[in-house]
Amino acid sequence: MYTLKSDRGQALVVIALAAVGLIGIVALVVDGGKAFADRRKAQNAADSAALAAALGRIRGNQDMAGTALESAAQNGYNNDGITNIIELYSPPRDGAHAGNIEYIQVIITSHVDTYFARVIGRDKLTNTVQAVARTKSAEITELLHGTAVISLAPTSNCATRKSFWVHGEATLDITGGGIFVNSNNQTCALMQQGSGSIRIQDGFSIDVVGVASVQKPQLVTPNVSVGAGPIGYPPPFFMPKVGCPKIAQISEDGSSMSAGSWGDDFPPEGVTRLESGVYCLDDGMNINGDLEGHNVVFKVLGGEVRFGNGTINLDAPNSGDHAGLLLYLPMDNNSKVVLNAGSASTIKGTILAPASPIIIKGNSSPRGFHSQIIGYTIEADGNSNVVIVYNDAQNYDSLTMPEVQLSE
Repeated sequence: MYTLKSDRGQALVVIALAAVGLIGIVALVVDGGKAFADRRKAQNAADSAALAAALGRIRGNQDMAGTALESAAQNGYNNDGITNIIELYSPPRDGAHAGNIEYIQVIITSHVDTYFARVIGRDKLTNTVQAVARTKSAEITELLHGTAVISLAPTSNCATRKSFWVHGEATLDITGGGIFVNSNNQTCALMQQGSGSIRIQDGFSIDVVGVASVQKPQLVTPNVSVGAGPIGYPPPFFMPKVGCPKIAQISEDGSSMSAGSWGDDFPPEGVTRLESGVYCLDDGMNINGDLEGHNVVFKVLGGEVRFGNGTINLDAPNSGDHAGLLLYLPMDNNSKVVLNAGSASTIKGTILAPASPIIIKGNSSPRGFHSQIIGYTIEADGNSNVVIVYNDAQNYDSLTMPEVQLSE
């Protein structure tokens, strides 16, 4: 009988312990699940609050804390000091961006009441989450980090819509900047075929968002770097504001022309010299012979642009609102741009055609293009060594878009 009572007592202890363990498991499932759901909700609220504060700063709102608190309240966290506490720091108080005023840190501490965990002495569970957002104000700076030749197309194929294609016997000999290819094509974002070659000086790089297809690696220097971060399209800078309040005029002897709007063939037959100023062209630009113009800007509203084999000496303004801008095709003109020139040519200034295919056919001049060349797609063809020299002082700077991004 004594042994039986002892067994019954032991069974009660085991049952009691098992019950506690079972409640602990239930607490883990129920209360843990509740805490996990709260953590996700709090993280979303912190992300939203950080972005709201950053956007408020960009828009000139000085009350970043109030903006963050309002956003968090809309997402279920009201900073009541009991169930949740919200903190905002700019610059962040810790982490990778501590001390950097461009960043805003939001920390949410949330206390979750438990149901079953109280049995084991836990009446609350605590979550602490954070989000860090970056604000970058608009600034006037070189376009797309000063890369010399840029293909903006976010997508492409390997047949009819190549994003960056070097073929034939063309050589791109680039100094002062590199190449950027924005296409995410996983086979042929950049294509090198035949004897087409790329030679970049001064340690600059060839950066491709997607993957390159290179037939002859020995003709591409340096090696292509793939997996680069993409840029948005349209590109993240303000396009030039270029206008022509007057009509262009041809001189009495027919050899020169004043700046202004022009709705016919350009340049007119016989014109070999352009006066300084802005030329707004309705019907494209086709240079078949010699042409000289200093401190000039060409805004091509419609039609193609073709630089032929003549001696072409054109340079952009070196001061004023259009400093460094030579050729501009707005986003609504996606006509072809063909770049060529004779051996005695000098072309200086940015060539900006964000919606256009740009074909670099030649330019055997040792001076080449002192230009930043930006197109929707880029093709290099022909049999010339094309010199491209990028120098920020000779090219166009623009106001970048203000940026707001979630960093952590």
